[in-house]
Parts: sequence; C-alpha cells; structure tokens
Amino acid sequence: MESSSEYAIEMLGITKRFPGIIANDNVTVQLRKGEIHALLGENGAGKSTLMSVLFGLYQAEEGIIKKDGREVTIKNPNDANDLGIGMVHQHFKLVQCFTVLDNIILGDETVKHGLLQKNVSRKKIVELSDRYGLKVDPDAVIEDITVGMQQRTEILKMLYRDNEILIFDEPTAVLTPAEIDELMKIMKNLAKEGKSILFISHKLAEIMAVADRCTVLRRGKCIGTVNIKDTNPNELSRMMVGRDVQLVAEKEESVPGEVILHVENLSVPSRLHHKNAVSNVSFDVRAGEIVCIAGIDGNGQTELVYGLSGLENCSSGKILLGGKDITNAPIRERSVSGMSHIPEDRHKHGLVMDYSLAYNLVLQRYFEAEFSTSAGFLKKAEINKYADRLIEAFDIRSGQGAPTIVRSMSGGNQQKAIIAREIDKNPDILLAVQPTRGLDVGAIERVHRDIIAHRDKGHAILLVSLELEEVMSLSDRILVMYEGEIVGEFDPKKTTPEELGLYMAGARRAAS
Repeated sequence: MESSSEYAIEMLGITKRFPGIIANDNVTVQLRKGEIHALLGENGAGKSTLMSVLFGLYQAEEGIIKKDGREVTIKNPNDANDLGIGMVHQHFKLVQCFTVLDNIILGDETVKHGLLQKNVSRKKIVELSDRYGLKVDPDAVIEDITVGMQQRTEILKMLYRDNEILIFDEPTAVLTPAEIDELMKIMKNLAKEGKSILFISHKLAEIMAVADRCTVLRRGKCIGTVNIKDTNPNELSRMMVGRDVQLVAEKEESVPGEVILHVENLSVPSRLHHKNAVSNVSFDVRAGEIVCIAGIDGNGQTELVYGLSGLENCSSGKILLGGKDITNAPIRERSVSGMSHIPEDRHKHGLVMDYSLAYNLVLQRYFEAEFSTSAGFLKKAEINKYADRLIEAFDIRSGQGAPTIVRSMSGGNQQKAIIAREIDKNPDILLAVQPTRGLDVGAIERVHRDIIAHRDKGHAILLVSLELEEVMSLSDRILVMYEGEIVGEFDPKKTTPEELGLYMAGARRAAS
C-alpha cells in the first residue's frame, strides 16, 4: 500500500498566477483521512484560491493533486463532485429566487419518468438537517432568509451529494456565537464519520477549538503546518501576519457629547411576515461614543440598519441626524448629511463588483467638485490619485491597484475597501454592520483602531456585531435586540458575555 494513502487529498507544489500577482507560490497541503485541517492566512494570502483550485474553479499552472494517493485531474466543479469533493464558498453560490430545497437539489435532481421527485429529496433533506442540527425551512425563498440560514443551505447541499471531502471557506464569518458552536459540533461529527474537512478561517479561537492540524499561508507562500495541540493563538498569529498582533482593542474612556443620531419609536416592516421586524425602538447615539447593537442574527438588526440608512422605508417613528429629520430622506441625502454605512452584505449593498477599485472608492463622492467637472465628466486622474491614497492608508491588497476589478479581490480586501471609503468620508455617524466580517487578526486590529480613532475625533458610531468578543471590547454602551425590540442596555465594563447571552436569547428582558 502506498505510504501517501493515509491522505485523502494532497496538493503538492501548487502555483496559481493572476495578472500582477502570484496567488499560490509552490504550496503543499496534505489532508489526512478523517481530520479537520485548518488553512490560516491574512486576507489575500491565497487560501480561497488554493481551495478553488481543488474544487476545479481554477486550474493551477504548476503542481499536482492526489486523492487517496492517486493523481487526479480536476477541470471543473463537476469533476470535483465526482471525486466526492464539496465546497461551501465564502460568498454563497445560491439562486436568490429559488427555495432552499430547489437550491440543494440543483444539478442533482431525483427524476422519475421525466418528473421531479421533490418528495424524495425533501425527505432526505429533512433527515440530514435533523441529523446534523441544521434547521432550515425547505420551502423558504433564499432572498428572504438570513445569511446564517443560507450558510446552512450550502452545507446541506454538500451533505445531500454525499461528499467525502468538505471544504469550508470562512464558514463562521456570518454566524452567531451559538450557531458557531453548533457548526463546530457538526464538523467534529462529520470528521468522526470519516469525512475529511478543509477549514479556511481567520479566527484563531475556532481553529484551536476544532482543527487537528493547521497550514499557514502568507502572501501566497506556505509558512508551515503545525499540530494544533502543540501551538497557541499567539504563535499562529505571528506565523500568519509576520509580527505580534494586539488581540484585544485598547481604548480610552469615552467622553460622549451632543446627540448625533436620535431614533424615536421606530418600526420597520418585515419582508418575511406581516408584523414589523423592528418594533417601536428608541435610542440615541452621541458624539464620541460607540454604541453597539448586539443580538442573535435575525432579530431585527438588519432591518433597523436598513431603516436608518434608507434601504427600507419605516412604517412609523422618526430618525433625526444632527437635529435634522431624515426619516423619509433619500439615501444620497443621508450620505451627504453626514451618514456612512458599512453594510452587512458587501456584495449586495457595498460594492459594484465589476467596477474598478478606484470607482468603488468614490461611489458616494464622484459627483463632488474634486472628482467631476461642472459638465459632469469624471476627473479620472484625481479619482486614481484618491484611490492610491486610500489603498496605501488602509492596506488594501489587490493585483493591479486602483484599476483592479473588485470582483477579483479577496473578500477581506473588498471589506477593507468599503471601510476605507466610509471612514474617509469623515461622517458624523458611522453605521458599521459586522465591519470585521471575514477579516484576519491583523486587519481586525487595524479596523478596531480606525473605529476608535473615528470616535476619538468626536464622531458617533453605531456598531452592529454578532461577535460577542467584538461587542465587549469595542463598545461604550451595548443595546441588546431580541425579536425586533431593544430588551436591555448595558455597560460593557459591568456585564458579562453570559448575561448578554441570556438577553440575546430572550430568556431575560429589562423592566420597561
């Protein structure tokens, strides 16, 4: 028997080039049967590219792939599926107007006499979701469900196809703490059943909790593979970033000033059902403070931000920005009046994917005199100069700089571009929704510093985060949302994650 057959998958000497960048530079990763193998690296280190080569989305220029000790050729995802390789992508590959069930069976339908046998598929999906604790409604339409639910749909898609090798690309970036614990259990169960898992993550705590071994990539090169039981978070972050990283945000005591954002009895309708997603919510955010909305995904935080930013109409209540009523103001008016928004879904509301990085960086300012003439023509040289400044200041990594098409950039660097654009506008109020989603520890440290610096200049920040650690370390005040209402207000110095968890789960609520 070949010695290499202890490995389910071997990627040996893989090199993948794109214009202006070597995404993978002679990388070797070996996945043992039944193990959870983490891939760790900064944004743009080449992790997703490497997994896309394994899944057949890209072809490597050099190197070979072996499965069970035999060399294989993977030209496309169908080849990968035939070899039992499945992938949950960082940005989900789901058809928005299809149901959960239709997405899961797409391309692998059960047909009898030319007719779809949806009942057979439904039975299998319900069994799988019960067995692995992946509760989803098979008949819900994808565009109506939370990002966490879409994530579960993607995992069920792999399990439905009986894949043996499972690639999870940043699977926890959009999940709540409870859902992350659940996913960790699911991954361990899958590994126990003999499935082999490749797990891309930036989150050191998760890798320490769930992985057997970890391969670290930095700027396209393989830094090394370590056994998790022989390492620690500090060593991993040093391997990944090449320096020591501050893992907890440091900040001075806040000195709140005047009210910048005043929200009074605000209700926002739900797209899913007849009652409101946000119900009669009131709060203030002052200059010089970070107020965080904490809660489990799907409790109205998304709709609240849609109402504040103008993406959704409010059914009642009012919003004042610096004393000015903006309840029914168009989005551009809110933007020009001093509001910035780092959106939850960077592809849907944050970027024009097929525009250049430079154009994305001036999306909300292109009409200003600095960037366009009085006749309405864009000043391209000025736009590029501005983009170069932001790329440098916020360490946005891309193959070709300002002209790079945003779609070709890594998810973390797309996020950095949005953060750069929104903070550089120097807004009075910054709505930051999961601003560090999908970022590595080095970039998180940087974003936290930027947000704190923005606060210290006397601006207001409304942070929405599902990461309890981030909530505890960044916020000056915490508001917990449950089922569309604010059920408690907390001082992060006087509360605990456990207490917040009880309010987030609806087990407790503050006396009104």
